[in-house]
Amino acid sequence: MTQAGTELYATLDELAARIEPRVIEWRHHLHRHPELSNREKNTARFITDHLETLNLDEIRTGIAGHGVVGVLEGGRAGDRVMALRADFDALPVKETSGVDFASTVVDETYPGGPFPVAHACGHDCHTAMLMGAATVLADVRDRLPGTVLFVFQPAEEGPPIDADGTAEKGGAAEMRAEGALDDPSPTMVYGMHVAPLPKGCVGYRVGNQFGASCVVRIVVTGRQVHGSTPWEGVDPLPPAAEIITATGQMYRQLDASHPFTVTIGHVQDVGRFNIIGRRVALLGTLRCSIESDMTRLQDIVRRTAENIARAYGCTATTEFLQDVPAVHNEPEWVDAALPTLRRVAGPQNVVTTPPTLGYDDVSVFVNAYGGLYVLLGCQDLDLTADGIVPSPGGRGMVFNHNPAFYADDTVLATGVRLHANIAVDHLHGTLEPS
Repeated sequence: MTQAGTELYATLDELAARIEPRVIEWRHHLHRHPELSNREKNTARFITDHLETLNLDEIRTGIAGHGVVGVLEGGRAGDRVMALRADFDALPVKETSGVDFASTVVDETYPGGPFPVAHACGHDCHTAMLMGAATVLADVRDRLPGTVLFVFQPAEEGPPIDADGTAEKGGAAEMRAEGALDDPSPTMVYGMHVAPLPKGCVGYRVGNQFGASCVVRIVVTGRQVHGSTPWEGVDPLPPAAEIITATGQMYRQLDASHPFTVTIGHVQDVGRFNIIGRRVALLGTLRCSIESDMTRLQDIVRRTAENIARAYGCTATTEFLQDVPAVHNEPEWVDAALPTLRRVAGPQNVVTTPPTLGYDDVSVFVNAYGGLYVLLGCQDLDLTADGIVPSPGGRGMVFNHNPAFYADDTVLATGVRLHANIAVDHLHGTLEPS
């Protein structure tokens, strides 16, 4: 960029520093008041209330449930459209982080509940950072060529599935189906996720950053009977337990160099301690680092469940729900973004990361419009020649979805600057694939 561009970068940094205390306050508020997927009514209102103070050109609400999109048209002519995305749903987790703004929320009405609720994945950080970036970019709108979309997405963790297997709609796929990003359509999408990396460190990967994912629901059906006379019925619990155990041996049926996992995270039983119930439902997730492996893995899971159930005189039906494609960073987008990432975070703090079996449905947006997804380090860790190690006296590494997951407030300003600088560079044409 020209000298005017250099001055704009300095302005973005100044504005991000000025807004930092409010971003921290927003993050703490969101953390204290988490809401589960497709139930984020108050969170959406909190976001919208702030966007309404920024004099945006349009605010779209009620998208895919509680999604919000703010539209900022720059004051200079330009045909590029930057979409900055943050997710804002929480998890059914009882928090043990120890912070003084920890959640004490319990959802009494969610399917399968009641559940304690916490932002154990960092979506409170994502939302607060994007609210901050919206504030910064609104302050420099007269110097922006093009349009910025502030995309606040609900239900990234997956919409709920009722006991009968009915899945609600939601998340990025539903936002796109409802046309949330159609007018105008993005020329780039940028998303990031706080992660157990050193504070302020930006992690990226060319290719699949996160894996492909789906929800699996296996229903094993037998015949209900009193617990004292199991021979008079057909017990679905033993085959259900064996199906869970068998998922640990599936690695022998796929290429050992292709990481994948099958995790059964929830068991639904309709029996009682002295009743052998008729049905047991298993809910879990399949993850594949190589997206093309998903179809075969699903076939293996289905065949395993059906045959184990049959051996016990039961039946098993298997459904695969909520397919999410892998988060894939094209090399051209990475090459284009690296100068921006390094300018904001410092060259020494921008590092490559290995692939993981996490997932993020931002992939729906990135696949459709092009763009980039990175990780933002938020924990007490250090980069050394031997790899990442705990900082002396710090809390160490705690992964997302752990009840003790934490994110340091000092990284929030870096996230605001990343959003703002990525947007400015793309709108000015210095960040786009060659």
